[in-house]
Amino acid sequence: MQKGKIGVTTENIFPIIKKFLYSDHEIFLREIISNAVDATQKLKTLQSSGDFKGEAGDLSIRVSLNKKKRTITVSDSGVGMTRDELDRYLNQIAFSSANDFLEKYKEQSNAIIGHFGLGFYSSFMVSEKVEVITRSWQEGSESFKWACDGSPEFTIEEATREGRGTDVVMHIDKESKEFLDEARIESLLNKYCKFLPVEIIFGKEREWIDGKYVDTEKERVINNTTPAWTKKPSDLKEEDYNNFYHELYPGVENPLFNIHLNVDYPFRLTGILYFPKIRSNFEIQKNKIQLYCNQVFVTDSVEGVVPEFLTLLHGVIDSPDIPLNVSRSYLQSDSNVKKISSHITRKVADRLNQIFKKERNEFEKKWDDLKLFIQYGMITEEKFFDKASGFALLKSCDDSYHTIDEYKKKIGEKQTDKDKKIVVIYATDKLAQHSYIEKARARGYDVLIMDGQLDNHFLNHLESKIEDVRFVRVDSDIPERLVPAEEDRQSSLDRDRQVVVRHLMEAHLDDRARFSVSFEPMDESASPVVITQPEFLRRMRDMSQMGGGPSLYGELPESYNLVVNTNHPVITKLSDEAESNLAERVEPLRNAIKKTGEKVEFLSAEHGNKKAEEISQAEKDDLEAMRKELSEKESELAESVREWGTGNNIAKQVIDLALLENNMLRGEELAEFIRRSTGLLPGSKQA
Repeated sequence: MQKGKIGVTTENIFPIIKKFLYSDHEIFLREIISNAVDATQKLKTLQSSGDFKGEAGDLSIRVSLNKKKRTITVSDSGVGMTRDELDRYLNQIAFSSANDFLEKYKEQSNAIIGHFGLGFYSSFMVSEKVEVITRSWQEGSESFKWACDGSPEFTIEEATREGRGTDVVMHIDKESKEFLDEARIESLLNKYCKFLPVEIIFGKEREWIDGKYVDTEKERVINNTTPAWTKKPSDLKEEDYNNFYHELYPGVENPLFNIHLNVDYPFRLTGILYFPKIRSNFEIQKNKIQLYCNQVFVTDSVEGVVPEFLTLLHGVIDSPDIPLNVSRSYLQSDSNVKKISSHITRKVADRLNQIFKKERNEFEKKWDDLKLFIQYGMITEEKFFDKASGFALLKSCDDSYHTIDEYKKKIGEKQTDKDKKIVVIYATDKLAQHSYIEKARARGYDVLIMDGQLDNHFLNHLESKIEDVRFVRVDSDIPERLVPAEEDRQSSLDRDRQVVVRHLMEAHLDDRARFSVSFEPMDESASPVVITQPEFLRRMRDMSQMGGGPSLYGELPESYNLVVNTNHPVITKLSDEAESNLAERVEPLRNAIKKTGEKVEFLSAEHGNKKAEEISQAEKDDLEAMRKELSEKESELAESVREWGTGNNIAKQVIDLALLENNMLRGEELAEFIRRSTGLLPGSKQA
């Protein structure tokens, strides 16, 4: 057996760190400033522990740009380094000074950012040379300068520096000249350093004088060192939360609600989440929650920490316990992340429930903006569904709001069908479906308005969760059949007459494939013809168009039921007129169809009693001939009726009325309907 140590040489590892450790070169500024913040925080810790007894003075971190010399310098007044520390921490890759410090001052140093000892080397991604000029906080310390050109070679020599602290001077290479632009550096500082706990100064404040911006004598502090999430909720007012929201997202409306997160155990986590206003169109913007680690910006892709549905929220989460990769640019998979995600879900649900119980009127006023978040959460998160079921609201067409249980009690008596299921009737467009809504309400039914982006998915989800409830759209059937009962109303038209009326209707349906004509014995006062859409196919089609269902349904054409009221006086009169005018042609065909149909039925029954091999070819041919004859007679009857029906304005009128009720009559057809309607009026010259 051979044992040994894997050899890693600086010549091999340095180019890899320089090129590949960080996915984005702009990260260098965050890393160098984070080191400066750590050095400053360490000094504060030494001061609080009594080890440092001197004056801290101005602890601001300064970022300066020199375009002529092609340098960016980050200067701090923190702990600095001795010559030995320079050698130990800069010349040994992945040897973090933070680890040593944390071990010694672990009770007092919660705000130390660095852990891996690699952030400093990000400077070489954009620099042809890096110089570190430093002086330790320890009494009697001298200044030293460390320099390296990105090769394994370095130098350490004596230097001159006023006071303790460190200057990191980066000589920017030609490929990275973009970082010598003041606006570029300012944008990076705003992105990564906006809420660091130590003041970051970059240049001077500017004023608009004589048509241009000019520098003042006042230094420009680019960060808010005490953002709202670092404070206690008891110290903040609603105005403070809204001000911080606008600091994060300038130029937007105030949010609906906020949730202040403040957790010490089993992990440390602070933050503020906001429910933004979202309009009826799908204005969903993800990646609006910013993740911080000790006030250092990490990422705005927080899917691992925040459940999918809460990525619709805005705000900030800060936790030193969220596991990051070495470059602090994304999350590592960890059980802590799942715990944090579960806690945030629970916290959001508890806060919404609290608002609902204490301020129900306000909650209802904001429901139309809130429901997208809540429905999304109930659909995607089982635990959230259980908690949210108590405050998720259903909105009726009369603008009243009910929880799910409240609504079941409200409609239970009148809207329970023969199968003992509560039928929830809903509309998706109050204006377009107005007549259907009124007909349903006339029968004593309540109608929900479900016109949101996720309502189709949500009602499907509710049906799967609540066994004694089913949803039907208000225009999916005639009012009498929305809540099926045991009653059996008699029809004024027998089967033969219904066949004739069917063909009369089809004579005026140019696109017959879209319509399926059916008959129902409704009340005489109901409409003569009603157009409905099959609930299942329509719902599947709507969902697939949103990407939530099989594509097959999305490709199917729209289909409708044209339901004829067999008890309406207009329909019975139309039937009488057809029977009178078509008797000579229709009666012989009916008799022939009846006889041929009986033969087909008899032969089919005979074949059904035999095995396939026992049926002769002659018998098969005979049955086929009978079926063909039956089909021809039925087609002849249909053509005879349609030929007469094309000139019947009443059949066309009742169909157009139904189309008009559904907003399906447009253009030339609408103009023709108006002309025909005028002609039917008493005294009209067209009559």
